[in-house]
Amino acid sequence: MPRIIGIDIPANKRLLISLTYIYGIGRVLSEEIISKLKLDPNMKAGKLTEADIGKINSILQADYAVEGDLRRQIQNNIKRLISIHSYRGQRHRVGLPVRGQRTRTNARTRKGKKRTVAGKKRAPKQ
Repeated sequence: MPRIIGIDIPANKRLLISLTYIYGIGRVLSEEIISKLKLDPNMKAGKLTEADIGKINSILQADYAVEGDLRRQIQNNIKRLISIHSYRGQRHRVGLPVRGQRTRTNARTRKGKKRTVAGKKRAPKQ
């Protein structure tokens, strides 16, 4: 399993796909990196040499925000929105959908697990 910027990428998959296991790298960015380094996108990631891994590491650290840096940047953006009391920041704080989705139905994933609403207690039979 090759290790790129602290992440183990799958060795048995194509290089194009394996690079997408790094947070912040999708298909397009993966293709761009591979073409910059003139690597074969169809070769298995396990066939990478130490020199190729070093090149990928250096280009990712120099030109792209990935993994911890990207996560930190996103969290800072959310904290900024919350601190300036913007509408989006308020939605983030409460844990509701931020981008205009409906909440009457289908907002369960953002609001937590489904909870049954307690109904009225029935009066005991006499």
